[in-house]
Amino acid sequence: MLKHADIWRAIDRLAQRHGLSASGLAKRGGLDPTTFNKSKRTTPDGKLRWPSTESIAKVLEATGSSFTEFVSLTGDGVAGAAGAGMAGALQRVPVIGYAQAGNEGYFDDAGYPVGNGWDELEFPQMADPHAYALEVSGDSMEPVYRDGDIIIVSPTASLRKGDRVVVRTKGGEVMAKQLARQTATKVELISLNRAHPDRSLTMPEIAWIARIMWASQ
Repeated sequence: MLKHADIWRAIDRLAQRHGLSASGLAKRGGLDPTTFNKSKRTTPDGKLRWPSTESIAKVLEATGSSFTEFVSLTGDGVAGAAGAGMAGALQRVPVIGYAQAGNEGYFDDAGYPVGNGWDELEFPQMADPHAYALEVSGDSMEPVYRDGDIIIVSPTASLRKGDRVVVRTKGGEVMAKQLARQTATKVELISLNRAHPDRSLTMPEIAWIARIMWASQ
């Protein structure tokens, strides 16, 4: 699982690779120069503050870098800093289309992807060997996730209130929401796009629920 320090390490290394400071990288991406400052990485009361996927997408575009290159910079060793030699620290995850996720035959009863023939991408090694990527389609998750974004999903990650999750119903409906509350009998979900309704599902209605670990634009 990617940690707060991993993401900020990758941003610093991306800046260094292009001969920039963190402030210079932000400016090149058309962002406020203070976006990646050390002081912006935690809140005044000490809570961790994460960079937005939008800000990362902008600096990747501005530097001509790919998401795979970015995640290769998250390692804490010299190899990570060099952007090379990371093969042992990466795992290949299948990329599943959003429409596929609602069809029979793509997941087992536990919500793990099955079969093969999908596209794959490399991602830093996680505790969950069943992790997969889901390609967003449509506008139901805007502005948090947009059409074409890639979401990294972990079926085995523990769930907490406030987590963003992907839920598949037994009827084949797939949705990405924010977890508001989970009890032994039902799950209450908040829509990321406020133009779409919140949902309350009983446990018998749910095929599986998985935590969103990371997203790329």
